Amino acid sequence: MSASDEPFAHPPKGGASSAAASAGRLSQLEFDIAFYESVLQRAPDYVDVLRCQGELLTRKGSHAQALAIDKRLAALLPDDCVVQYNLACSLALMGMRREAIAALRCALEAGYDDFDYLEADSDLDALRDEGAYQALLREFLPKE
Repeated sequence: MSASDEPFAHPPKGGASSAAASAGRLSQLEFDIAFYESVLQRAPDYVDVLRCQGELLTRKGSHAQALAIDKRLAALLPDDCVVQYNLACSLALMGMRREAIAALRCALEAGYDDFDYLEADSDLDALRDEGAYQALLREFLPKE
C-alpha cells in the first residue's frame, strides 16, 4: 500500500457531512473513511470501496482495521496479485512476519512484479532482515 496524499476517489461534495468536514469537525481522511464505511454497510463486498477503505485506514495508521479489509479483499479476490501484496503489507505492519511473507509469496506467484516498489515500500520494512523474505526475493527477482 502506498501512503499517497490523495484517496482513490472522493465522496460527493456538498451536504451537511461535507460542511462538517470542511468546518474542521472531521478531517478529510476521517470523512472519507466514514463515507466509505457507510457504503460498505449497504454493500459489504463492494471491491472498489474496500480497496479505497483499506488504503485510507492504512494512511490513518489504523492497521488492524486495514488488515481486516485486506483479508476481506483476499477472500473475494484470492488470485489478485495487488490484493495479496496489500495483505502482505498489512500483515507486516501488524508484526505478523511469517504470515506477511506467505501473502507476499502469493502475490508474487499471482504475478506481482513491481520489484522496485516492493524493495522501497516502507510497509515491508519489518520483513527486510528476515531470511525467508530475502530468499523469496532471490527466488522471484528477475535474473539479469
